[in-house]
Amino acid sequence: MKKILTLTLCLALLLGLFSGCGGKRYDPLAGVETTVFTDDAGRDVTVPAGITRIAASGSTAQMILMTLVPELLVGLASSPSTAQRPYFPEEMWTLPTFGQFYGSKANLNMEALIDAEPQLIVDLGDAKENVRSDMDGIQKQTGIPTVFLEATLEEMPQAYRKLGRLLHREAEAEVLAVYLEQTLAMAAENSAKLPQDARKTVLFGTGATGLACNAEGSVQADVLSLVGAVNAIHSEEISNRNGGTTVNLEEVYACDPDVILLAAGGPYDTLAESEWSGLTAVKNGTYYEIPNLPYDWMSSPPSINRVLGIYWLGNLLYPELYDYDMVEKAQEFYRLFWHYELSAEEAEQLLARSTRKTRREGQ
Repeated sequence: MKKILTLTLCLALLLGLFSGCGGKRYDPLAGVETTVFTDDAGRDVTVPAGITRIAASGSTAQMILMTLVPELLVGLASSPSTAQRPYFPEEMWTLPTFGQFYGSKANLNMEALIDAEPQLIVDLGDAKENVRSDMDGIQKQTGIPTVFLEATLEEMPQAYRKLGRLLHREAEAEVLAVYLEQTLAMAAENSAKLPQDARKTVLFGTGATGLACNAEGSVQADVLSLVGAVNAIHSEEISNRNGGTTVNLEEVYACDPDVILLAAGGPYDTLAESEWSGLTAVKNGTYYEIPNLPYDWMSSPPSINRVLGIYWLGNLLYPELYDYDMVEKAQEFYRLFWHYELSAEEAEQLLARSTRKTRREGQ
C-alpha cells in the first residue's frame, strides 16, 4: 500500500510539473477573436485581435515595451534594482521575473511565465541569422504566440509603428517614432558636417578595468559612428556580449584616444592616479562615465537608451554642432519614453560624472 501511495504521489507531482512548466496549461487563443500578424522574421503568427497581456523575450524588448505599453506587461525579463525603481511605474516593481527566453544568457522561468498567462511574447532587437528558428522554438516551447520586430537604431521608428498597430497604440507609437526619426536625421546631418580630421577617436570601455571594449562594428558601440566619432578599438573578432573585446593597456596607449567613455562600475574614480594617467584623454580630462539610469545611455542592453546616448555623446564631443541644453533634452526624453518627470536637479545628478574635468596641474 505504501508503495502504491508513493507512486501515486510521484505521478501527481509529475503531472503538476508538466502542466506548470510545459507551456500547455492554457491556450491564449482559445475563445478569442484572432488575427494574423507578419513579423520581421517573415513569419505569419496568429495572435489575439485584442491583446491585453504581453511578455518581453529579454531586457532589450522589455525596455522598448516599457516605453510604449508598460500597463500590458505581465512580467519582466529582469526586475528593477532599487536605483531603477523610481523610473518604473510602482505596479511593475512586484511583477514576476521571467528571465531571458533564449540565447547565451537564457534563464527562462517557465512556471512563472505560464502562471502569468501572457497572450503574446514580443522579441525586439537586431535580426540574427537564426531569428526565425529562435522565434519558432519559443512559440513551440511555451505555446504562446511569439513575434519578432527588428529594432536596430535605424529600424527603431518602424518598430514602434509596427508595435503600435499590433497593440492598438498607433497614436502613442507615432509620437515616439517621429521623435526617433528626427533624432537620427539630426545625427546624420551633424555627422556629415564633420571633416575627417575633426572626428574624435573614442575608446568605449566597460567592466571593472575598463579594458573590455565595445569595438568598431559592435552593436553596443553604434552611437559612436552615428554622432561622427571614430571608434579607437578595431578587432577582427567583434563581440556584442560579455563586455565586448578585451584589450590590454598597451593597446590603449597605442591608439591613445581623444576621449574615453567608461561604463558605470569602471575605473573612473582612479583613472588619473593609475597606469592610465599618461593617456591624452586622461591628461586633458576628456574621460567620462556614461549615465546609467534607469539604464546605461549607450548600451547594456543596446535598446532605446541609445537614442538618449546620441544626444548626450553628440553634445559632449561636438557641442558646436549638437547645440542644446542637455538637461532639457534629458527631461524631454524621460517624459516621452519613461513617462517620468525628471527634475533639473535629477538630470544634473545623472550627468555629474559625464562632464569635462579641468586639466591636471603641470600638464
